[in-house]
Amino acid sequence: MRITRRSTSAAGLAAAAAILAATFTLAPTSTAASITPVAVAVQPGASSNVKLDGSRIVLGDAAAAIGAAAIRQRSGLAELVPVRFGTPTSAVVVGYTTGTPDGTSAEVDVRAWLNDRWSEWTSVRSGTPTALAGASDHVQVRIIVLAPPTGAKPWVGGVTVAPTDKAAASRMSLQAAPLKSHVFATREGLVGGTTANGHVIASRDHFVALPSRRGLSSNGSGTYSVKVCTATRCAFEPVWDVGPWNTKDDYWNPSSTREMWQDLPQGKPEAQAAYQNGYNGGKDQFGRAVANPAGIDLADGVFWDALQLADNSWVDVTYLWTGDGGRGTVSISSGYLNVRNAPNSAGAVVGMAGKSAQVPVECQTTGESVTGSQGTSNIWLRVNPGMYVAKAWISAGSFATC
Repeated sequence: MRITRRSTSAAGLAAAAAILAATFTLAPTSTAASITPVAVAVQPGASSNVKLDGSRIVLGDAAAAIGAAAIRQRSGLAELVPVRFGTPTSAVVVGYTTGTPDGTSAEVDVRAWLNDRWSEWTSVRSGTPTALAGASDHVQVRIIVLAPPTGAKPWVGGVTVAPTDKAAASRMSLQAAPLKSHVFATREGLVGGTTANGHVIASRDHFVALPSRRGLSSNGSGTYSVKVCTATRCAFEPVWDVGPWNTKDDYWNPSSTREMWQDLPQGKPEAQAAYQNGYNGGKDQFGRAVANPAGIDLADGVFWDALQLADNSWVDVTYLWTGDGGRGTVSISSGYLNVRNAPNSAGAVVGMAGKSAQVPVECQTTGESVTGSQGTSNIWLRVNPGMYVAKAWISAGSFATC
């Protein structure tokens, strides 16, 4: 499934930041009474199809559209500017009010900055302590509003966030290594459509869709990225869409922390279980008969060019944000970066890395000198056995020598 959105202009959101600042604040609690409130506003570049109405974030005017799995829905997304606490906290209390008439819904999520990267998004209930994936002094709130094709518009308002010591230990944490699973991949296509984060799909585009918003990157970001490999090629791509089939199937997480389907093993998509084993009566979360076992959708550039697939196929997917390890970010203005089998431009192309994608770095070596967005360098990064990218195009620190 793919949820469609239209981006709200950055200028319009920026103009309303002052209005929001009075309402979207870091509010002290009895356990943090000395904390000074910090103003928070919507991040214009990380929001789509939302409007500001005083202190409320309201679903915008974009019409419903048919996604990859033929679910029609109006939807909007807003990320608020991250806030900082005076000291690290292991839990927060997020307060807010909502209006959800006529079958609409509103969700508020939070995430924490840990080990130099963002944790996965976690849904929160207003006024209820929510444990973070680890102690952090840097958190962010996200709002998602959903509605049927016609009718009223849901909204969220009066958002506050504060540290607390009154929450159970988090069940979400980084693994020693990112999860890798063997899943069925389908081609998304839909050129000219709009993804769940507001990206307009281009010809031969580079991104993927996963069936949960917990790992959805904002438009232009690679915070949540995957490595997708066949026997001979790999693609490194940001997660910019939601689907296929489900929207609450974070199957890469341990069973006990999955949003739904907690009786399924980690790494197995619900659609795969439904298709192969008749799980849930062979249906997805919307009651539709599952016609294939897909656990990931690939944009055309990933499908045809990076992986050179001719048909839907089984692939190995590594969900890079679920584990620790060295990382770099592809720093190009558009398109993709070639991945080669040697640290020079004469090496055969064995994959591609999309704009803003994170790439796992095993080590670095010297090779051909290249000039790119990060300057001129003869350093190449090994991102998979036998696969290299020029560091001149990767925003990253230094790594051990291969």
